[in-house]
This record gives sequence, C-alpha cells and structure tokens, in this order.
Amino acid sequence: MALIYRDTRMSDVIDHEPSVIPVINRFGINLGTGDMSVAEICASHSLDPDFVLVILNTFVNDGYFPEERLLGFQVGEIIGYLVKTDNYYRHYQLPNIRRHFSLLLKSAEGANASLEAMYRFYKELEGDIESRIDHDLNEWFPAITELQADGAQGVVLPLPDSDSCIEDKLSDLKNMFIKHLSGNYDLNLCYAVIVAIITLEKDMRQNNRIRDRILLPISRSLQNKG
Repeated sequence: MALIYRDTRMSDVIDHEPSVIPVINRFGINLGTGDMSVAEICASHSLDPDFVLVILNTFVNDGYFPEERLLGFQVGEIIGYLVKTDNYYRHYQLPNIRRHFSLLLKSAEGANASLEAMYRFYKELEGDIESRIDHDLNEWFPAITELQADGAQGVVLPLPDSDSCIEDKLSDLKNMFIKHLSGNYDLNLCYAVIVAIITLEKDMRQNNRIRDRILLPISRSLQNKG
C-alpha cells in the first residue's frame, strides 16, 4: 500500500492492510478508530507518532526500511516495541494457531497422518519460537539495557541466533498445507490455521528486519565499547 503519514486515517490503514491489527494492538490501539488520523490516535494513547509510523510503514511495505530514522530513536523505545511483539506472539498468536490446529485435528474423520505430522512439526517450531522469546526477554534485551547504563562494565552480551531458521520453518509449514494436506477435515478451521500461520510468518519477517538490521548492530557496538 502507499506510505502512511500522520494525517492518514487509521481506519484506512486497517481497511487496506488488516494484518496491521496485531501491530497496533501492541501499541494499545484497538479497533473502533473512527475517522481519527494516525497522529490523533497516537496523541490519545501518548505514543510517539514518528515511531509508530516507522513501524507501520516497515510492516506494510516490504521495500520500506528507514535504518537511519530507526537509529535515531532511543534503544529503549525499540526494545520496548520488540518486548511487546514477543509477548504478543507468546500470549496471542501462538495460542491462536495451537487452538485452531487442535480443533482442526479433531475435525478430521478418522486418523489423518498428514495433519498429525504437520501438528508435530508446528509444536517443534513453537518450541523454537518460545526459546527465542525466552532469550530475548531474559538475556539479550536486559543485557543491552545494562550496557547502555552508565558505568556498566563486564557485561557479556548474549547475541541471538539467526532468525532465518524460524522464518524458513514457518514457510515450510505453510507449504505443507498447500502441497501435502490430504483426507477429510473442516475447511473453515483449515483456513483459520493457514491464515494465522501466514500472518505470523509476515509479522516475524518484518520485525526481524528491525532486530537484525537495527538492534543487533547497536548491541554489538555497545559490546565493543564496553
């Protein structure tokens, strides 16, 4: 979609790109935005409109990634957004996939080997995502915050592993449904699972650009200075 600006109506953003709903939810913005602009919504939620705009534009436009502008924001602001993102994955998106996937399995008429194999693959993938979230929240993000503090010395920064493996597995799971699903099952539940997987895949891909191209270089720079 076209770039989003301060005077863009938030309802227009959501109408053109419904996948931003989880993103705005992380900022505490819910549906029912009326005709308010992005700037007006941000003012009502005490949010920095420039930061919100960068995140929204990064999410909806693959070719948009203003590294210099993101580097101009406080590291704490970037970490704060990524903490909310990780928690959203953990408490909403992953449980949503798991719940619908479990119902899909129950809807199958008799044993369905392909669905069962895909569910096992998903559970392994969910474990990988949970491990990354634990590393973020308990090790990497706190270490960056500590390194930023005045006088912080001797802090060993636990750098994250590459996120490409998780992205690849999400793509593999999506392709399993497209190419290898067989047997009888509830079509609506199947659609719900696929849409949830595609939404998470896009979400993680866009946010990993912020992690890998902004926060990771900053954390390495802080470590070198330390």
